[in-house]
Amino acid sequence: MSTPEQDLLRRALGVLTEMAPAALELGEQFRAAGHELSLVGGPVRDAFLGRTSNDLDFATSATPDQTQRLLARWGDAHWDIGKEFGTIGARRGDVVVEVTTYRTDRYDPASRKPLVEFGDTLDGDLSRRDFTVNAMAVRVPDLTFVDPFDGLRDLANGVLRTPIAPERSFDDDPLRMMRAARFAAQLSFHVEPGTLAALVAMAERIEIVSAERVQAELTKLLLSGNPRAGLEVLVDTGLAEQVLPELPALQLEIDEHHRHKDVYQHSLTVLEQAIAQETGPDGPVPAPDLVLRLASLLHDIGKPATRRFEEGGGVSFHHHEVVGAKLAAKRLRALKYEKQVVKDVARLVELHLRFHGYGDGAWTDSAVRRYVTDAGPLLERLHRLTRADSTTRNKRKAKRLSDAYTDLENRIDALRQQEEIDAIRPDLDGTQIMEILGIPPSRDVGAAYKHLLALRMERGPLGEEAAVEELKTWWAERG
Repeated sequence: MSTPEQDLLRRALGVLTEMAPAALELGEQFRAAGHELSLVGGPVRDAFLGRTSNDLDFATSATPDQTQRLLARWGDAHWDIGKEFGTIGARRGDVVVEVTTYRTDRYDPASRKPLVEFGDTLDGDLSRRDFTVNAMAVRVPDLTFVDPFDGLRDLANGVLRTPIAPERSFDDDPLRMMRAARFAAQLSFHVEPGTLAALVAMAERIEIVSAERVQAELTKLLLSGNPRAGLEVLVDTGLAEQVLPELPALQLEIDEHHRHKDVYQHSLTVLEQAIAQETGPDGPVPAPDLVLRLASLLHDIGKPATRRFEEGGGVSFHHHEVVGAKLAAKRLRALKYEKQVVKDVARLVELHLRFHGYGDGAWTDSAVRRYVTDAGPLLERLHRLTRADSTTRNKRKAKRLSDAYTDLENRIDALRQQEEIDAIRPDLDGTQIMEILGIPPSRDVGAAYKHLLALRMERGPLGEEAAVEELKTWWAERG
């Protein structure tokens, strides 16, 4: 009977023997020039998991200048944008490679950027990798497997462990602590106890890492197949206190429905339920959707600041959606997210409660129009966030909420067919307003436009003749 490691080796052999011939030819060229070349990191790990890739990472004994000369002969194109870190890239057909000189990284305690020192052995280079499952290599072109830190065993057991003492590894590059959470999410692996203890002890060290690098890891975590596992690592180790403190703060707050352990757990559940509603590539919200996932995770972060204890033992969180939108925007800006991502996430957080109350009394068509107009291009995401926000265990209540939202979606579809609801505009534009009232461009034109838009929302299409009469009446009453 074979062991898990043997099964993985057989799987990897099948993947590696089908490796692009161009990559093996590159290995021949490096060997002929007297240099070592090895496939390293993610491509090796993925080969054991049965995954193939045309984006290949290599480590070499050659200097960056020597590597560049070899890649210039091998590839259709090459680039040296990472040369200061020892990395030269190249492309040949569909195969993209990055070749990096053996190196070691370490941090100056006063600097946010790693210092690069070139090394001279493959084992030394592998020792600087973040985890043993990423510290395996395959020498090319002969396909010799190199595993000095038992990464294959850890891969078979689903374990994240550092190749060297975790304290030293995390001190050399604190971002590796974020990667532990990211790989827990991507691979559904658990962190080995000694490594986990080091994460807890050294969490504050992440402060030395730039916001851009932290954000990149958080984004990869959120876009993974199991972000909940990674977020739990961040919170349980104290890393979240440093990079996303609003998330662990939710552990202290009891959900107003008293159906969940705390708002933190509720938020993780909402995230999972929102992910389940993402669509295929041709759907309205193709998976994975960063904006929807961030909004789902952060939708209740305004609750700690708005909690009020009411008479009779109740708890309220009035206007937590407004406060939460501001907090979300502030945090995402601090993490250097793109402006549009910040704007969209904050808007979804602000709107996530808008639907509440729909089932208690029929909305007017005007209210439905405003719901669509306020959501704008975020409407499909808002649909999914609102549905995901229902985590009640009361099946009758859950069905009532779902049916009510289905009714709202049906009304939106009906109005969309009748009125082009996604692009609601007043019956008259600015130029017409100026001509009818005989006024130049001014604030009065804007006020008239808003008045006609409000009428359009309330009553639907007026038609040009009726709109002109309404405009003249409004103008006369202002006079």
